[in-house]
Amino acid sequence: MAMGQTANGTVEMGSLKKRSINLAGHATSLALEPEFWAVLQAAAGADKTSIAGLIQRIDAGRGERPLASACRVFALRRAQAGEAGAV
Repeated sequence: MAMGQTANGTVEMGSLKKRSINLAGHATSLALEPEFWAVLQAAAGADKTSIAGLIQRIDAGRGERPLASACRVFALRRAQAGEAGAV
């Protein structure tokens, strides 16, 4: 059985975890799965910045995409590149 997979073959997804991030002077609530938070935390460490600093950078370059989606895409790209302590 693969990691994150149940006995009946379905894949377990982490429940959303909310964090409050200050973006441009405004408190913003961001809900992501723990797996994405872990990659973002590792990426922030690798980039020698805080989670808030990393998310501010993601926010600045996201265009019209929702912030949560932009964070997930960022985390996926880092994981695919084998960076940020991705598993």
